Amino acid sequence: MKVGAARSAATRWVAEHARPEPGFRGAYFSGSTVGLPDDAELSPSSDVDIVVVLAGDEPPVKPGKLRARGALLEITYVAWADLASADEVLASYHLAGSFRHDTVIADPTGRLRALHAAVSPRFAERPWVRRRCEDALHRIESRLAAFDTSAPFHEQVTGWLFPTGVTTHVLLVAALRNPTVRLRYLAAREVLTEYGHPSLYPELLELLGCAQLSAPTVRQHLSELTRTFDATAAVARTPFFFSSDLTVQARPIAVDGSRLLVDRGDHREAVFWIIATFARCHTVLAADAPGLHAARMPAFRAAVADLGITSTDDLLRRGAEVGRFLPRLRRTAGEILESASGGRSA
Repeated sequence: MKVGAARSAATRWVAEHARPEPGFRGAYFSGSTVGLPDDAELSPSSDVDIVVVLAGDEPPVKPGKLRARGALLEITYVAWADLASADEVLASYHLAGSFRHDTVIADPTGRLRALHAAVSPRFAERPWVRRRCEDALHRIESRLAAFDTSAPFHEQVTGWLFPTGVTTHVLLVAALRNPTVRLRYLAAREVLTEYGHPSLYPELLELLGCAQLSAPTVRQHLSELTRTFDATAAVARTPFFFSSDLTVQARPIAVDGSRLLVDRGDHREAVFWIIATFARCHTVLAADAPGLHAARMPAFRAAVADLGITSTDDLLRRGAEVGRFLPRLRRTAGEILESASGGRSA
């Protein structure tokens, strides 16, 4: 499917399902398709991200992934209050990128187009890029600080994994790139190579624990994940904010997308999302199918053991390693942003 056809399907979905909802304030595109031409081919392992803006301060749980006219859409809600000013959007590393381009799908109040007009010309200015890098760094620090040693092991893994993965986002933000989710390590490798810092990439992989993993090892863990994923999709009932990532509709991204990376030689770059999906499956299984949760846990533990993690103490130690790495990450991001933003220092 072409990107343009997927965008058309997204626009129709917004008109038919989002616009009639009480509190609807607008919608815009986000994620990896932003900036792509309409005639670009959309990968089967990619979706189209749509952000629906709702009145109020706290949006409801996102609908997540769904099919519409052949396109796989990812629907996220954002509160009207989060888009209160252009400066707040410019300082937010997960919001600003959507307003660099004209991504507006629906804008009954005119605020979204006004935000685009205010954000776009200042997006690459160094002070704002620096603010967004610091936003990402703060996310790493705050989430590591919030690590819960009393949580079940699979949730502890999630609590370590995601802030560790945000190290890649700091670099992507500095280079004015989309802080992608599933392909973050692949994108970070490209940025570090382009800006003359390739030696930092093995360190990112070491922090994750996959620098020395072989393709057959990753492929084996992906096979086990596939079994766990299919079992989870069949029994899931309890809603979680990531529930739509663990459905039959999401399988082309969660499973097939990882397999594509492994098949083309980017097996280490597949590890982050394999482990993230594995852990999320166990969160669902623990709630909805405790027997399956126990039966599939050895496969999950084997996967994280190959990252050098078998206990809470290992996770705490690895989190501390990430913390010690942050000063170097900050310096490297600073050098990248100086090059990426050119002379735009105002």
